[in-house]
Amino acid sequence: MYTAESISKILKGELLQQTGNPEIEHILLDSRKLLTAETSLFIPLVSERRNAHQYIAELYQKGVSNFVVSEPPPLHEYPNANIILVKNTMQALHTLVAYHRQQFNIPVIGITGSNGKTIVKEWLHQLLEKDYNIVRSPKSYNSQIGVPLSVWQMKPENQLGIFEAGISQPGEMVNLEKIIRPTIGIFTNVGEAHNEGFLNIRQKVNEKLILFMKSDVLIYCKDYLALNECVNSFHNLVGKREIDNDLQLLTWSRKTDADLRIIGVDKNENHTRIDALYKQEPLFIRIPFVDEGSIENAIHCWALMLYLGKPQDVIQERMDHLGNIAMRLELKQGINNSSIINDSYNSDLGSLAIALEFLQQQRQHPSRTVILSDILQSGKSDATLYEEVAGMLEQKGIQKIIGIGKNIGREKQSFRNVKSSFYATTEEFLQQFNPDEFQNETILVKGARVFQFERIGKLLEQKAHQTILEINLSAIAHNIKAYQARLKPGTKLMAMVKAFSYGSGSYEIASLLQFHGVDYLAVAYADEGVELRRAGITLPIMVMNPEPTTFDAILQWNLEPELYSMHILEQFEEVVRYANKTDYPVHIKLDTGMHRLGFEAQDMELLVQRLKMDGLFRVQSVFSHLAASEDPASDDFTRKQAQLFNRMSVNLQTQLGYAIIRHIANSAAIHRHPDLQLDMVRLGIGMYGVDNAGGFSENLRNVSTLKTTVAQLKCIPAGDTVGYGGKWTAKEPSVIATVRIGYADGYPRRLGNNNGKMLVRHKLAPVAGVVAMDMLMLDVTKIPGVEEGDEVIVFGEDLPVQQVAEWADTIPYEILAGISQRVKRVYFQE
Repeated sequence: MYTAESISKILKGELLQQTGNPEIEHILLDSRKLLTAETSLFIPLVSERRNAHQYIAELYQKGVSNFVVSEPPPLHEYPNANIILVKNTMQALHTLVAYHRQQFNIPVIGITGSNGKTIVKEWLHQLLEKDYNIVRSPKSYNSQIGVPLSVWQMKPENQLGIFEAGISQPGEMVNLEKIIRPTIGIFTNVGEAHNEGFLNIRQKVNEKLILFMKSDVLIYCKDYLALNECVNSFHNLVGKREIDNDLQLLTWSRKTDADLRIIGVDKNENHTRIDALYKQEPLFIRIPFVDEGSIENAIHCWALMLYLGKPQDVIQERMDHLGNIAMRLELKQGINNSSIINDSYNSDLGSLAIALEFLQQQRQHPSRTVILSDILQSGKSDATLYEEVAGMLEQKGIQKIIGIGKNIGREKQSFRNVKSSFYATTEEFLQQFNPDEFQNETILVKGARVFQFERIGKLLEQKAHQTILEINLSAIAHNIKAYQARLKPGTKLMAMVKAFSYGSGSYEIASLLQFHGVDYLAVAYADEGVELRRAGITLPIMVMNPEPTTFDAILQWNLEPELYSMHILEQFEEVVRYANKTDYPVHIKLDTGMHRLGFEAQDMELLVQRLKMDGLFRVQSVFSHLAASEDPASDDFTRKQAQLFNRMSVNLQTQLGYAIIRHIANSAAIHRHPDLQLDMVRLGIGMYGVDNAGGFSENLRNVSTLKTTVAQLKCIPAGDTVGYGGKWTAKEPSVIATVRIGYADGYPRRLGNNNGKMLVRHKLAPVAGVVAMDMLMLDVTKIPGVEEGDEVIVFGEDLPVQQVAEWADTIPYEILAGISQRVKRVYFQE
């Protein structure tokens, strides 16, 4: 049991104030993720962009009474708090969890590498859960923050730990090694991920190998040359350590002699048989996957099972039943105007907390429902377990729970504070399913694999067009952080969510931005802002194109209009005066050379007079648009715009006599013109992973993937034509794939007749004929094995939207914003 007093001793901190000694169970690093106030310890981390000490007061009001701080707060404001002072809160977090790890003498598997860490971890859990009570990293918690939160989950009932570790720069793994302290190591592979933080691939491998300084065994593939050389050097080094047991290497290879020598890989339609020699004995496994990544991940798991001495017949049986791993939480449109979050592959307290955080971000519906299976192997009594689950649901504002399983059903009294119903099996729920019982709500489907909750998900999801646009919410968050890392301290961030967030969605994107602490949102028209307000978005919202007919709605929904001319100012002034409001927040647009909208220099004197008149308005910000910040050839013009903006905006602020947020930098200017960041920047297309200026794309992740499917295949002879007007003629006997997308979905007609291409089975297929309203044809003659139903990538990670835009002689903005509303959006968080 941990208390403030015992933690203070562990950290060698100063106990500034002690008002009690409650038991501490949970470490809280993010104020938005509070579940149980009474048993939480808040450790506010400090970074260049954010100092979490600012959230102490908020959490204290919510009942948190235990804090580890590096900045002493005014103690009189927290009379019932236990407060421990340390020099560095991140170091304190690592020290505390490293101490916690030392209290357990159980096997711990540590996994690192460039790819496959999470899959290997989850497959090992599937393979070993019948033999051990396992604690493991939730999802892909493998960072300097994720690893401590994972290892803190270790409890006396656990018999095996499985944790993954990832690093992005030198010096990080030494911290994670002390926290995980693995007895068994797995190094999955070496790839290009996070290479930018290292001098070369060998430095990256050597840094990762630090995780295994105190391990008993290291499992790896000898076929990666750099990895094998580094491991051998590492083995010679740690072989000199002054401990009884040496580091054992357990190798596998498809090319050369190894402990587990792979001698055959035979793929059929849905399965792969892998034959090997282990200790001169022929063995084989069969896995229900055929891709190379899965084969490699499975061999790592196989080697680990052999090291643990598991019987080969048991290994074979379990490998044959490996299941897909849900690497992401998906948000989809559901029946009866509902939204569905599908997480139907595992169920434990850690992943439930993550899923509930994602659910809490969604504000588009007033009601939230959780469909939850039995939680298996928690190590707690059912009564204790489901009381804790009920508390988590109550903390997150869940109105209804549907429990499926005998264990959760026996503890139905734990859920007395929410509307609830219970079913013994998934089959029983499906038999009694009534779609009318699900209306205007967000539904989290969260179940252990054996409950087959994917069947429930299919019933709840809205049946739609097979063309879908996938939006990676984790990538958006990553891109925001990439730009924030370039900002000067104190610079605010306005996120552009106009035009349906560049085609990506409205409240789904805005909810994510609100959760990640963006300062402002900007929409094009008032109705977009009203939709966000109705969906529960509380961030300040600037309306860039306010229309007089929407002024009443702007006031009703607390939106903040851009005023760009004397005429629009006078019209809005009249409405504000009639509503008997004062100090209403507005934003002033200045024209510095783009000549689209905005006040010019000669307007400034009259503008100041009108803004000061009657105290109707308070100017929140003054801004202008850069016409060509992405173009080096236009840098002189950009500087002229900036100089004019500086004169006009400073003059406005001086005349008004109060501080005003000044902003002119867009996505390109954030990194190309850092001197123009001023008080706030506006992040638009860059947030969605598109670098229209160049030089920053390596820092961004792809956000949107537009995909469809092959509806039909036709073999046509040479000389036949394809499509309307017969404008495409087969020069040879050809195979034509009709796919489910057309110009009504937003695919430009000008990409017809070989101008555009799509990815089919990872190869480019040109568009054959003109683009029709709902369909188009691809020439797949040179792509072997294409079948009806195959996935077709219109744009995404391997076919960037920038390339599609170039083929269409346009810009990525137009392609993204043009994706039709009838195309189903699927949102996911990794």
